[in-house]
Amino acid sequence: MTSSPASRVVYNGKRNPSPRSPTNTGELFTPAHEENVRFIYEAWQCVMRDLGSSQGGERSERGPQQYVEKTPNPILNTFTPVDLNDIKRRNTQESKKS
Repeated sequence: MTSSPASRVVYNGKRNPSPRSPTNTGELFTPAHEENVRFIYEAWQCVMRDLGSSQGGERSERGPQQYVEKTPNPILNTFTPVDLNDIKRRNTQESKKS
């Protein structure tokens, strides 16, 4: 049996590029993702519609009910909701400028 040196791994400092979505073409969503987003959006619209119609009349045991704090936290008095679509739109516009 001849003796040969053991093989060894040599790292040359280069990395193979990993498959990533292209950044210059915008966001890519799978059909499953789009279907999930559409389902959640439509379900939320139904909840909001049902909530609006139940507030005009009497409250029922069934259907959506809006949660209201019995003792609201005073720190949250100045809370303003964030419009995520607006933030995304501004970030997109800023990235196009640069």
